[in-house]
Formats: sequence, C-alpha cells, structure tokens
Amino acid sequence: MTTTNERRGLDGQKAADGLRPVSLVAPRGRRRPGLLVAGVAMVVLGALAAIWLVSASGHRVPVVMVAKDVTYGSVVTGEDLTTTSVAVDPSVAVMPAGQVSSLVGRRATVALRAGALLTRADVTSAGVVGPDQVLVPLPLAAGRVPASGLSAGDRLLVVDAPAAGADPPPATPRSFPAQVVRVGSADVNGTVVVDVVASAADGPALATRAATGRFVIVVLPAVTP
Repeated sequence: MTTTNERRGLDGQKAADGLRPVSLVAPRGRRRPGLLVAGVAMVVLGALAAIWLVSASGHRVPVVMVAKDVTYGSVVTGEDLTTTSVAVDPSVAVMPAGQVSSLVGRRATVALRAGALLTRADVTSAGVVGPDQVLVPLPLAAGRVPASGLSAGDRLLVVDAPAAGADPPPATPRSFPAQVVRVGSADVNGTVVVDVVASAADGPALATRAATGRFVIVVLPAVTP
C-alpha cells in the first residue's frame, strides 16, 4: 500500500494546483483637463513667439556704413561711406541710407572704422573746434615725437618741461589736456607740427609753451566707447 504525503486543499485538490498568479490592476488616474489646456496654450504661445522672432529678425532697414577708415577731424568724402541693410533695434541711432549724400563734407568727431554703422553724433558740420575750445599748433622736435607716431584723435597731456640742462622742478609740473586734430609732415630738421584742440582757458598757456618749446607730451589711453 502506497502512502502519499501530498497535501490537499479544502476543496480536495492538490495544494500546488490551488496556487494562482496574482494579477495586479493599475489604479485609474484622475484626468485633469486644466493641465491639458495649459499645456496646449504653452505650445501655441511658443509657436507664436518663434514666428514673431523670425519675422522681427527679417525686418531689415537700409542705413549708412563706413566704407574706409576716417581719422578724427578729417573731412568725410563720398568714398568713405556706403550703405547696407541691417536689422537694428529702434533705439540705435543709425543714419538712414537716404541721407548719405548729406554727410559728405562734414568732419568726423571720432575715428571712424570701416564696417561700423554711422550715427549722427559721429560727424559734424561745425568743425572739430567747439565754442569753448581753441586750436593750438605744437612744434615737436624729432626726439619728442613717440616712436609709434601720433594720429588724429590721440589724447595728450602737454606737460611743462624745465630749461635745457636744468633739474626737474620739485613740485608736480603743470599739465594741460589736449587732443590731436592733425599731424603735419616732418621738416628738414625732423620737427613735426601737431595741431591740438584744448579748452579756451588753456589756449594762452599752450601757445606760450609752443613758442618757447619748454614742454613735453604724454599720450593718454584711448577712450573706450
């Protein structure tokens, strides 16, 4: 007689046969129509913003551009200017291309660089000498001209110098700010005459130093726009 150790369930079936895999039912999520509407609205707004940016970047206007470098104080010619079409912010004070002919004959109030957009403040019809300024010619001997030379627009300090062979004064020498307008050609002795613009109050003192030659110049850093 064979004895079995198989367990049977309450229903008389084998215990192994009574095991069934447990099926998991995912809980139903709650729909949120408000979030769906907000998502669609964000997509629509993003698309409209992209369309606006493309449209704005494509809006170009004809303006005046510098074709060749022009030194400070020089007269602007027709060859110095050209026109181009660019997309610019309305706050940028560019010159419309239709006004290019009216700019010829004016003087540059700053050093103009090729490729830059011209603004109204870059040129003037009144000349580079303002109402409270004077122009003084300074003769510079060969040994007093910087090795790199001078250019229109350079900012200077004209500093008092002692007489030849004398010791420097113990106190800080007097100095006068000025700006180069034009640099002449060297004569047979190497002397270069440099026209500078200074305040009207400093004009007489600069003229006296130009006559005596008892001065030296210091070149100041360029002003960053």
